[in-house]
Amino acid sequence: MHAFYINFIRIAILSLILLTGYSKTAVAQTNEFSGWAAWFHIQRLSKHWGVSFDGQFRSAHHADYLKNVLLRPNINYYFGNKSATVGYAYVSAAGRNAAAEKTLRHENRLFEQFIVTQKAGANTAITHRFRLEQRFLGSTATQPDIFSQRVRYFVRGVIPFNNEATFTNGAFMALQNEAFVNVQNKTQINNHFFDQNRAYVALGYRFSKRIDLEAGYLNQYIQQTSAHVINHVAQIALYTRFGQ
Repeated sequence: MHAFYINFIRIAILSLILLTGYSKTAVAQTNEFSGWAAWFHIQRLSKHWGVSFDGQFRSAHHADYLKNVLLRPNINYYFGNKSATVGYAYVSAAGRNAAAEKTLRHENRLFEQFIVTQKAGANTAITHRFRLEQRFLGSTATQPDIFSQRVRYFVRGVIPFNNEATFTNGAFMALQNEAFVNVQNKTQINNHFFDQNRAYVALGYRFSKRIDLEAGYLNQYIQQTSAHVINHVAQIALYTRFGQ
């Protein structure tokens, strides 16, 4: 069996074990349905240096309102099939309180990450990303300022539907998973080491080596203090890569 599929079967099994184990400890489950739109851009400046950016817009349940805006610029250093990154993220989180009044919480993040990309077959690539985040959550009328740290592990594979040696054009399938764990001040977040998991499958089209467009389904498992949320997300994403 192709190494790519073996890796993703392992990831799927591990994710299922994690989700099953944590769901047993939760006393309640809530299902939500939302939509996310995202743009991911890489700008290569030289052989070793580049910058990148992603902007994301996420709706609340049933697209009632814009819940999250995320803006994330960063600086990358490339060496071989690897890269090291330092960056900043701004996240706004809108909500509604018990009186149906609008609330807003701002979060600022610093992060460091390491990415390695490996080949799995003739034209399939798998990306592994390890990220450490320092989270500064602003205060609200009912919540104080919070600082915490979180580790994220992300794996993504792009499977072309053609057999070209170098995949520069055509349709593809994307599979990815990302697990989040709290490593500092978890008592101020949800009182759990495990924070959330995002499993995603999408169909896309590569217009050139510089532009991909895809749409898919993302299952977001969010661990709360004494319950959990399953967010069913319809996502559309644009990927652009220039200067490479």
